[in-house]
Amino acid sequence: MEKILINDITLRDGEQAPGVNFFPEEKLKIARQLVKLGLPIIEAGFPIASESDAEGVNLVAKEFGNDIIISAMCRANKKDIEVAAKALGNAKKGRIQVVMGTSDIHLKHKFNMTREQAKELSIEMVKYARNFTNDVEFAAEDSTRSDLNYLIEVCRACVEAGAKTIELPDTVGYATPEGYALWVSKIVEALPKDIVVATHCHNDLGLAVANTLAGLMAGAKQAEVTVNGIGERVGNAASEEVIMALKTREDYYQKDINYINTKEIINTSKLIEELSAIKIAYNKAIVGRNAFLHESGIHQDGLLKSPQTYQVINPQDIGLSGYNLLLGKLSGRHALEDKLAQLGFK
Repeated sequence: MEKILINDITLRDGEQAPGVNFFPEEKLKIARQLVKLGLPIIEAGFPIASESDAEGVNLVAKEFGNDIIISAMCRANKKDIEVAAKALGNAKKGRIQVVMGTSDIHLKHKFNMTREQAKELSIEMVKYARNFTNDVEFAAEDSTRSDLNYLIEVCRACVEAGAKTIELPDTVGYATPEGYALWVSKIVEALPKDIVVATHCHNDLGLAVANTLAGLMAGAKQAEVTVNGIGERVGNAASEEVIMALKTREDYYQKDINYINTKEIINTSKLIEELSAIKIAYNKAIVGRNAFLHESGIHQDGLLKSPQTYQVINPQDIGLSGYNLLLGKLSGRHALEDKLAQLGFK
């Protein structure tokens, strides 16, 4: 099986969810929990955004930057890169992520640049970032609405300039699984084999997790995700869903993420729910209240005979004590008998 890297970006893209604000000490608290979960990469923030964010990145980098990769995001300009480098400090595993748009929509309306100007700026800023660290990631913003040939051209140029990871953001959640897989496969084919291609999918059409998994199957070796799927607008690919899909269907995906301690998933989810103040939907996959709660009598009877009848995930594997039966209109006598037995009645 091929090992892939899970890059948690909750502290940066997750914090871009409307109304969310993590104080520096909270960022450190979250990072500590992400380390318990086993994450090999944490994107800690966008240092140029504020002194508070720079401080948060610095706290995380000081504590964990010699053990796991701590990444800081910046735009394609020298000031951003300098502030990011300062925030990362002396972390041996500090990474600078340089973001530049590659779609004609972004180049025309956001940057007022030609394709050639954008490519040259990307090259220049990747080279500049290499003055501060050997680990540079280039993110081709709005890659899924970019011209594929131009996207390949820019990615190749940034690799030649020193980028070791190429990120393909589906910035507005435009992609389909088939389309994203094609984009990823073309970029993987165009780059040297030692270059890591990363997925970064938003959930505007509800396809972030599906697109991420499709990208991994197409050759991406890094997945960028957020806890509970929080993020800009309606969020990003949810870490717990990507992780448990890969673990539960390891037979299909054939990807190795055995470094992840899945028993910390619930603790991680609850911490983000608390600090972000974004409540988890009851029907949220993996971590929602209803994920392991059963009310239908037919299902309850099956579960009492064998949990495998109506569950593909062992709740203990993600940190829960077990499944629960809820007595309601559609419940049967077996569930009632089980509940009475729990209460001490025969």
